[in-house]
Amino acid sequence: MSENLNPSMKAAVNAAIPEKFVYFFSAGESEGHAGMKNILGGKGANLAEMTSLGLPVPPGFTISTEICGHFSAAGGKLPDWVRPKVLEALARVEKKIGKKFGDENNPLLVSVRSGARASMPGMMDTILNLGLNDKTVLGLEKGSGNPRFAWDSYRRFIQMYSDVVMGMNSSLLEVTLEDMKDEKGYKLDTELSAEDLKSLVKKFKDMVRSSTGQAFPEDPMDQLWGAVSAVFRSWNTPRAITYRELHDIPASWGTAVNVQSMVFGNMGDDSATGVAFTRDPSTGEKAFFGEFLVNAQGEDVVAGIRTPQPVTKVAAAKTGVKSLEELMPAAYRQLVEIYQRLEKHYRDMQDIEFTIERDVLWMLQTRNGKRTAAAALKIACDMLDEKLISEDEVLLRLDPHSLDQLLHPTLDPKASKTLLAKGLPASPGGVHGKIVFTPEEAVEWRERGEKVILVRVETSPEDIAGMVAAQGIFTTRGGMTSHAAVVARGMGKCCVAGCADAEVSYADKTMKVKGYVLKQGDVITLDGGTGEVFLGQVDTIEPKLDENFQRIMKIADSRRRLKVRTNADTPKDAQTARGFGAEGIGLCRTEHMFFGADRIDAVREMILAESREEREVALAKLLPMQRSDFYEIFKIMDGLPVTIRLLDPPLHEFLPHTEEEAELLAKRIHMDADRLRSKVKMLHEFNPMLGHRGCRLAITYPEIYEMQTRAIAEAAAKLVKEGHQLVPEIMIPLIATDKELETLRALVVREVEKVFQAQSVKFDYLVGTMIELPRAAVTAEAIADHADFFSFGTNDLTQTTLGLSRDDSGRFLGSYVGEGIFPKDPFVSIDRDGVGQLVKMAVDLGRRSQPNLKTGVCGEHGGDPESVEFFHAVGLDYVSCSPFRVPIARLAAARAALQTRKVQH
Repeated sequence: MSENLNPSMKAAVNAAIPEKFVYFFSAGESEGHAGMKNILGGKGANLAEMTSLGLPVPPGFTISTEICGHFSAAGGKLPDWVRPKVLEALARVEKKIGKKFGDENNPLLVSVRSGARASMPGMMDTILNLGLNDKTVLGLEKGSGNPRFAWDSYRRFIQMYSDVVMGMNSSLLEVTLEDMKDEKGYKLDTELSAEDLKSLVKKFKDMVRSSTGQAFPEDPMDQLWGAVSAVFRSWNTPRAITYRELHDIPASWGTAVNVQSMVFGNMGDDSATGVAFTRDPSTGEKAFFGEFLVNAQGEDVVAGIRTPQPVTKVAAAKTGVKSLEELMPAAYRQLVEIYQRLEKHYRDMQDIEFTIERDVLWMLQTRNGKRTAAAALKIACDMLDEKLISEDEVLLRLDPHSLDQLLHPTLDPKASKTLLAKGLPASPGGVHGKIVFTPEEAVEWRERGEKVILVRVETSPEDIAGMVAAQGIFTTRGGMTSHAAVVARGMGKCCVAGCADAEVSYADKTMKVKGYVLKQGDVITLDGGTGEVFLGQVDTIEPKLDENFQRIMKIADSRRRLKVRTNADTPKDAQTARGFGAEGIGLCRTEHMFFGADRIDAVREMILAESREEREVALAKLLPMQRSDFYEIFKIMDGLPVTIRLLDPPLHEFLPHTEEEAELLAKRIHMDADRLRSKVKMLHEFNPMLGHRGCRLAITYPEIYEMQTRAIAEAAAKLVKEGHQLVPEIMIPLIATDKELETLRALVVREVEKVFQAQSVKFDYLVGTMIELPRAAVTAEAIADHADFFSFGTNDLTQTTLGLSRDDSGRFLGSYVGEGIFPKDPFVSIDRDGVGQLVKMAVDLGRRSQPNLKTGVCGEHGGDPESVEFFHAVGLDYVSCSPFRVPIARLAAARAALQTRKVQH
């Protein structure tokens, strides 16, 4: 196993044994604190912090994240030197509790849970009730005076342990449990008697032996080592890896293991377990929000096995069920006091887990709660008003990536709809797609371009790849704190959960709801904001950004140095970007304007022309079209800078690709079909990305850039005459040498001067280049002699520096990232050590020649928060990105400025 490890984990092989790696926690005796997340993981650090605050936390200990690295490096084995320290800590827990691990009369039972430094809800493994066997279950029965509770705990333990540690298919035991309920006429697990559960335990153990070839372990110490190893192992399960990749969590972090004395929510009607948020995680409303189950254990709530009840009386008002506030008022009052204290202490919305054992409240976890982007903005603004956090903290707390969620469309209230059912509004957004019933199908259908809705009875961590692939998620069981709801909110996916009116059959691949029988491939629409599900596709409308968004963007704009522009090729894109706060256009690609049905044939005539004269006739048809495009864009941007890139792609891209298209074009432009085919063949290139394109076209056919420059200048002249102010920026692509730029700058200047003379008007303008070839970067000092600005085309610069095709490398880049060769896909986040160093070099060299040289970036990296941070550090003046990423870049630029200031101080 060790030879397949990520390199960052392999480093642990030779790492020194840490001086301390097991940390005890109990009331007044905590060896850790909230600032130790890197070592204790989030769960362990917060358990330690809660004990320091004097909150009721069952005693236990945390095995540090460092041991995860040692475990993986040893091929998935727990080093022998770990065990003595674990046993020492276990003895301290026994002393605190007054029970003995493995004792037949008074047994200590423990939970074994994961805990990485970043929250990964449901992605790693948990085992409860560890320490039970055929003898200790009798001690638990006698000590509790509750046989049903003892045997219920035992059957739960066998189910969890056989799945997590022994690798048994969990559905086998689940089906046996459901069969017994059907046979007895029960609906709920809680209706099973002690005798029923005893019988189940025997069946379960027989099935474990039959399925795995091993007897279920009776020795509690064997159980403990098996569970600890399984939790460390779960750091590298496919679902955990998928989640880490989705949230950019490094493989090197590892997970801690928390071993904690059990408290029981399944001891009867005076016991319960629940999950709660100190504010609403979907809307951000300042209201206590949570769910619980009477006579249950924690996994029941998050797994969605039973649909839980609301914690507060207000939330339960219209549900027909009783709230925790009504059923257990004393425990509820204590919970309210604790949640308020925790939120004030952490100064953030908390996600808490609790258990009530015989009317006594215990806290099992607190962490900063996952929330939707809309909720994050509201909570940040409210906490700012409550003076809990500062404006700078607001910006540093918000994840720029999450703003993308705010741009999801919502359902059009005026659209006609056929309501199928209503579930819980678990995660907002309005989406439609074809029904699929398995995560594998979701991935498969998505890969062939289909939009899908993943329909499940309940989701589990194994479903993560399908959840990523789906447009939205729908479950028939589970509540607002179920796995589906929490993970969907974290991903910004639309989710409707706990829709009890729907009946799903995996065997038949159908969903029955209110007389409808929907099959795989049928289309439904989800409204994650209301919990409604509609038949077919419902029209959507563009999102409206609320006052919280505008307020935070205003704060961000006051902190950032980098300007944020947009990449826009049409007036519509330009208008959208302005609405999102773009401060200009950093890239207007003129070739995109050529593909319109009314102009593509004129472009083709120009390409197929045999002489300059013929080309100029065709270009004369395009001139007014280009002029009109530029006029509209300049007008919309209203004085803001607009960088227009002259023609870049190779000419063959504009020509017909099929025999049929070629025949039709020949007829339309009155050209011999054979001659046309011959010309297409002649223009074909084996490697067009490095071929006759960009400035090379203009060196060969200068009339193309002459026409485009004239169109830009005439559009600008018209606006200047109308009283507008503007400074067009004309960008020449794919420059490799200073001579190319010197030649083409002279061409641009000549054409602009002609317009000045013809129209008796003058305006300022800039001529610059795209730096997208390594040679341009290393000779930037000479190139800058002829440039007013540099714009880094980081898409092509990444391709030419790394020798990677952006279109083809997707097939294997995942392996490179998985192996730790690249920290991230270099087309998503800038390769700082390679491409990034070329950017820095070009900026420094260019400004040596031209101290006031304007520099920016117009590749997709301009909208990636990590890349924006780098561009801030190397001193660029602006970033440019797609319209919908402008808000992300604005926030990222502000955070970069704040983090730089933090480091300097």
